Amino acid sequence: MTDLNKINLTPEQQSDLPLGSIASFDDSKYVTLPGFCDVHVHFREPGFCYKEDMETGSKAAAAGGYTAVCTMPNLNPVPDSAEHLAVQLEAIRDKACIHVYPYGAITVAELGREMADLEGMAKDVIAFSDDGKGVQSDAMMREAMVRAKALGKMIVAHCEVNDLLEGGYIHKGDYALAHGHRGICSESEWKQIERDIQLVRETGCSYHVCHISTKESVELIRKAKAEGLDVTCEVGPHYLVLDDGDLQEEGRFKMNPPLRSPADREALLQGLLDGTIDMVATDHAPHSAEEKAKGLEKSAFGIVGLETAFPILYTKLVKPGLMTMETLLERMVYAPRKRFGIPLNEGDCSVWDLTEEYVIDPETFVSKGHATPFAGWKVFGRCLKTTCGGKTVF
Repeated sequence: MTDLNKINLTPEQQSDLPLGSIASFDDSKYVTLPGFCDVHVHFREPGFCYKEDMETGSKAAAAGGYTAVCTMPNLNPVPDSAEHLAVQLEAIRDKACIHVYPYGAITVAELGREMADLEGMAKDVIAFSDDGKGVQSDAMMREAMVRAKALGKMIVAHCEVNDLLEGGYIHKGDYALAHGHRGICSESEWKQIERDIQLVRETGCSYHVCHISTKESVELIRKAKAEGLDVTCEVGPHYLVLDDGDLQEEGRFKMNPPLRSPADREALLQGLLDGTIDMVATDHAPHSAEEKAKGLEKSAFGIVGLETAFPILYTKLVKPGLMTMETLLERMVYAPRKRFGIPLNEGDCSVWDLTEEYVIDPETFVSKGHATPFAGWKVFGRCLKTTCGGKTVF
């Protein structure tokens, strides 16, 4: 049997790896994969450590084969100034076992009323985002794009028109209608993407869309790319393998944006395959058990995803032949790193047994959050070891 303590990739091996390649051991029972990169996670520190903290979040990432992540700014204090950002930077230095790159907020306290100190934070953040909230003001988003461009930084947008939400909490589709739930219309997402693409035309800003979920969003981004605009986007694993027909009356099926229609799911998968959607990002969003135990209407938005992302996508997309392993690795390793300027360092890799089948059990998660729609699913692919910079982190 291969000694897992001796499996590593030298710099020479890394440089020799073609796009999406796999280093195999023991007749392919074990494979070493380059470290995954997730540009959209919530580690909840500072401010909400009962949900997750920098130590448990980074360890959960390592358990899923990730060696680099970008942390969203809906924290307390919100990183809207160098002073507030410093609190998170200290936690990263002291507790993170992998590479963690924080976002700075676009607006003060993410309230959309006043611009954050983008200049004061620029050297210490990966990009700027008000994730969790859409920037409602056209003028505010235009100013943010102008200032971000001047700083050489990207705007990363949670796209949501508040006036179109109407108190919804799941997709405005067949399930909501059949079960008496208030729905979130697709237009609430794609209308703001449409607005932002126009602002990108005006400003020339680098722009990335968070967690797209609708077929209209895919088409808007496809056209923007064809036009030559500097626009990219991401999708979560759950939007690729689930739709609103899979909903159950449990909080573990509630996230924002919501699971949408089968037609949306198909469009997202096609977009990921053809490169319209650049990368997979989990939107790992842990909450306490109590916050997720209140059903679809009253539970908090958000599910965890770092420990299940690769097994789910490998099992549901690669093994059935819907996607090649090379394409999956491009979307989980290389594309996010290239877009966000995140290096693949020496010894950033994970070792997997792709032959092992097991049942996803949230009670075994490293994350403090256990809410996942994939509980009880049978998957292939067990992460055996992750190294970051050559140091074993899982």
